[in-house]
Amino acid sequence: MAKIKVTCDSTCDLTKEIYDKLNVSVMPLGVYLGEELKRDGVTATALEIFDYVSKTGVLPKTSACSIGEYADFFKQFTDEGCEVIHINIGSDLSASHQNARLAAEELEGVYVIDSKNLSSGSGHLVIEACEMAQNGMEACDIAAKLNEMVPKLDVSFVVQTLDYLYKGGRCSGVAALGANLLKLRPCIDVKDGKLGVGKKYRGNITKTLRDYITDRLSGRDDLDLKRIFITHSHAPAEVVAELKELIAELAPFEEIIETVAGCTITSHCGPDCLGILFFTK
Repeated sequence: MAKIKVTCDSTCDLTKEIYDKLNVSVMPLGVYLGEELKRDGVTATALEIFDYVSKTGVLPKTSACSIGEYADFFKQFTDEGCEVIHINIGSDLSASHQNARLAAEELEGVYVIDSKNLSSGSGHLVIEACEMAQNGMEACDIAAKLNEMVPKLDVSFVVQTLDYLYKGGRCSGVAALGANLLKLRPCIDVKDGKLGVGKKYRGNITKTLRDYITDRLSGRDDLDLKRIFITHSHAPAEVVAELKELIAELAPFEEIIETVAGCTITSHCGPDCLGILFFTK
């Protein structure tokens, strides 16, 4: 049986400790700060994104990896005799999946998964792929199982400011101004690989996020309690700590894992954005 190598895009937003522990190799997406191309998590950080936007008023442009870059990335593992399981950001959110899939067609034993998701929603699939590989499953069976799991992901996040969505052309200036004045914080849901606006919350960051998490977890009997991610774009530490306690009160997850969003996700959601990401049964 061939060795299996699990890889993913930087948009999966797992921690370095998790990547290192699971031996996952990460393909960093690009982010342009003006004319300068940097690599997500390698030569640019989320805090640099905030600083750049604050100084220039301009939103960075994110960039998918090319077919050639993916081909070179995969080939280093196939040349070692590995089969590759690669998890991408959703195909409706980036050209990355299409480019990775086209690159994989030129190689043997490369399975490219459309997570139909983003951030640690995709990250869930990375961990599951590694666990299945460790349990001796064949690469083709792992890929099939991951595709079955994609629809069971429950992924959402609350945006604390619409300024970044406005700068990126995803909402009007009037809408952004009105929402900010009224302290409205929209919940963004990932459904069928697309982003949609759900419930709008009102109040300060702590109140909106407590209300959001309560709404997402209370009274549910369909939660897969194996693991939940709380992923944020540098939200205040004391707020995150309080929210972890709230999650533990609402549902007995075996693991509550905190991660911080990278450059790609941060470029679109802005500071203090936070979401919870988990599987349903």
